[in-house]
Amino acid sequence: MTKPILYTMHVNPPCRAVELCAKALDLDLERKVVNLATGDHLKPEFVKLNPQHTVPVLDDNGTVICESHAIMIYLVSRYGKDDSLYSKELVKQAKLNAALHFESGVLFARTRFVFEPIIFFGGSEIPADREEYVQKAYQLLEDTLVDDYVVGNALTIADFSCVSTVSSIMGVIPMDKNRYPKIHAWLDRLKQLPYYQEANGGGAEEVAKFVLSQKEKNAQKA
Repeated sequence: MTKPILYTMHVNPPCRAVELCAKALDLDLERKVVNLATGDHLKPEFVKLNPQHTVPVLDDNGTVICESHAIMIYLVSRYGKDDSLYSKELVKQAKLNAALHFESGVLFARTRFVFEPIIFFGGSEIPADREEYVQKAYQLLEDTLVDDYVVGNALTIADFSCVSTVSSIMGVIPMDKNRYPKIHAWLDRLKQLPYYQEANGGGAEEVAKFVLSQKEKNAQKA
């Protein structure tokens, strides 16, 4: 049996969530970089693999799974030594699913509202209402963190998903430590993971720098 193949792009938050999950599982993946900027995701062979032409995509010996949350659930269920990262217990699983939907529907969606106009459409400013939407998302996450982690007092895939996005957007729209102390404490806990910087930290810093640089270039062209 060959290693599972992950089609990925390291600056992409959902891809980094899967990378964190794989590291936590001590799972060796073959990584194939899909460069969205040069249109790799629109090539016929990739569109055949994923008609939605998004990353990440997992190909586990012919089993193809798209979307980061689905991939992480699959990896934990297929390769995890236990269910600590994604509980099989019904109530815990429901809470985990709710957190994953919060990440995709609020945290990541509002990050895209900020990033995409700058990256793809020449935007040179971040509208005040979009910045406020992000601050409100920070507050929702702050209020959610009643325990050490997003769901309870143990690390789960909900943390991987949320941190991949939060660590990216906070480099563009700052997150005040005094206003959001629980988030910063949570981030500090995750940064202690031996694989955090390799799997997520570096990519988060890279995408934030790119967005700010592109924003400045767009402003000079305007």
